Amino acid sequence: MTTTAADQAPGSTPSHLGTASPAVAPEPPDENVWLEETYGEEPLAWVREQNARTEDLLEDADYAALEGSILEVLDSTDRIAMVGKRGEWYYNFWKDRANPKGLWRRTTWESYLTDSPEWDVLLDVDALSAAEDVEWVFHGATFLRPADGERYRLALVALSPDGGDANRYREFDVDTRTFVDPAAGGFDLPTAKGNVSWLDADTLLVASTAEGLPRTASSYARTAVTLRRGASLAAAPLLFEVPEDHMLAVVAHDSTPGFERTFAVDYIDFHNRSTFVRSGDEWIRIDAPTDVNLSAHREWLLFRPQQDWALGGKTHPAGSLLAARFEAYVAGSRDLLVLFTPDSHTSLQSWSWTRNFLLLNLLRDVSSEIRVLDPAVPEPTVAGGSASGAWASSLLDACPPLHDVNAYAVDDEDEGPADGGAGDDFWLVATGFTTPSTLMRGTLERAASGSGAEEGAASGGAGVVSRHAQLKASPSFFDDASYEVQQHFAVSEDGTRVPYFQVAARGLVLDGQNPTQLSGYGGFEVSRTPAYSGTVGRAWLERRTTTSGAAGGTQHSRGGVYVVANIRGGGEYGPGWHRAALKENRHRAFEDFAAVARHLVSRGVTSRERLGCVGGSNGGLLVGNMLTSYPELFGAVSCGVPLLDMRRYTRLSAGHSWIAEYGDPDVPEEWEYIRTFSPYHLLKDGVEYPETFIWTATSDDRVGPVQARKMAARMEAMGIRNVWFHEALEGGHAGASDNRQAAALQARSQHFLWRALAGG
Repeated sequence: MTTTAADQAPGSTPSHLGTASPAVAPEPPDENVWLEETYGEEPLAWVREQNARTEDLLEDADYAALEGSILEVLDSTDRIAMVGKRGEWYYNFWKDRANPKGLWRRTTWESYLTDSPEWDVLLDVDALSAAEDVEWVFHGATFLRPADGERYRLALVALSPDGGDANRYREFDVDTRTFVDPAAGGFDLPTAKGNVSWLDADTLLVASTAEGLPRTASSYARTAVTLRRGASLAAAPLLFEVPEDHMLAVVAHDSTPGFERTFAVDYIDFHNRSTFVRSGDEWIRIDAPTDVNLSAHREWLLFRPQQDWALGGKTHPAGSLLAARFEAYVAGSRDLLVLFTPDSHTSLQSWSWTRNFLLLNLLRDVSSEIRVLDPAVPEPTVAGGSASGAWASSLLDACPPLHDVNAYAVDDEDEGPADGGAGDDFWLVATGFTTPSTLMRGTLERAASGSGAEEGAASGGAGVVSRHAQLKASPSFFDDASYEVQQHFAVSEDGTRVPYFQVAARGLVLDGQNPTQLSGYGGFEVSRTPAYSGTVGRAWLERRTTTSGAAGGTQHSRGGVYVVANIRGGGEYGPGWHRAALKENRHRAFEDFAAVARHLVSRGVTSRERLGCVGGSNGGLLVGNMLTSYPELFGAVSCGVPLLDMRRYTRLSAGHSWIAEYGDPDVPEEWEYIRTFSPYHLLKDGVEYPETFIWTATSDDRVGPVQARKMAARMEAMGIRNVWFHEALEGGHAGASDNRQAAALQARSQHFLWRALAGG
């Protein structure tokens, strides 16, 4: 069920502010508060009426063909079955037409290498749903580390009853392929938001909102407990607690042999946290600023500051990566090693440890670059200067331009290559807008003294050899060779250069008549990188419309143009790119997006009548602001699972957790700037708005469906033409819990945009 942290009447005092205070910003009149009752009879009746109206408009013969074409992509049995290694087995979760809810299964490495692996099915979620009469959605499994000499056998399987963020955790035995009976002591935790970690074979560390356990104002778990096998969650002893106005509590146990540690994290808000390590019966806080992200691996502790960090007379820039010996740092040492320093073009996106090496996934002007660091080898000194870094760094030759390539460990806890294990093996997943995903596997080794890098190896003279080869490739779902990818830069209002990707047919006619779909996000340091989409290819690039030339003579048959904008608020250039659009600076993300729209028009790619935008979640807030603040730039807007009512967003679902991103609307000074990007409050009479499609899901317990409902209701009441609304009755924040629902959701959005922009 959707949880709302503080569903209160307009004007009432928010729970996180305590007693009533005249300092609370007043709420504007809201005639649609009644729609905030997510599962209320009247609101759902309104939803069904709206759904029927939208389906009557959109679900014609072309829509049916489009939905079927998209479903064919999603259900394709030729796509790569990505796997994760546990012990000797490789695990995969798979959905297709025959198994819409999916199969959790495993295979051997030898079988996986074949074109048709033999899969050992562990859990059939469709069969489970039918047997238990619950629409279960599989959200992953966490294994118990076995004792030495034993196999991985027990796992906690996370199942959502509706696709939302709340999960039920059930203990599963992969040998017997059955859930462990709770009557026999099997763990079975009620559906709730939270996290679970194995401490040992008979003990879990649980942060949960179930069984009356306290929750934060953000609707997440406030406490963590130690749950023994056979005991009740409500009676489990308290382990960790955070204040009510913080975001959530998380607990986890690192069971790496020789480095066993228990951690707790107090997520103060989305961008600040305090990390603790257990010492006896006490929690020891790891001393670092709350905006520094911490991660541990064996003897190492890594730091990535979100803002410049001054320490020991030196300032480490935001987005850098630093390392220290774990035990020494906790004991008080502040001897940090610099592993990565960003520049104006390059940012660190993620990292992954193999047993002996560290892989850095970087973006250089939104194209991937991968480096391999060797903690055992110091960086050579620069002529006439000091060492350029702490550990030897090599470039991994695996990243073509304008592609997204990510490297991560296969199993860092396995033995190393010298002992016949896969500890230094890594996966490479590569994709591009016109390049179907490929999966490669490689091995990192230190080169023998005097030997150089080889073909397909890490290079740079650091002596790390990487042999990697392609294992599998996804099929093409459209004629990708007929399209080309370009990167362009628009100039935003304050002079910032904003990159964007354009995917279009080769030889694109620049006459302003191309139906163009502009996508963006711009929040929470999320990067939009090149990615292959059979859905976009079929539903947009390959669809055809015929338009006349500028003088009304020449006829052009053309498909759509797809554009992805890398606006501020995202993480494409690191934390600084993100922080540039926080809170009172949120308008910069919108200005960037508008600049890209204008640039497309100025280049002759499209025109206002042919340009549409699409975004979901925070991207829904983005395009909601395009609708209300830049209506002259767009012919159509597709707005999904959106934030739109920024006055009450903190009281709806998990909204309180995003105050660090947007600000607190209950604080008068902050409401003054928040109201300038609250689409629900920016609607005006007499404005020619673009055609609008607003879509959401009833079971979304993160953003929730009510902001979308209220926006559509207000627009209709104002007499704004061509406003359409659709709400999936299940599917969570993704809007879909299986491929059929996903195909329908994507088909509606794509078909709406095509009808609005291409006239067919």
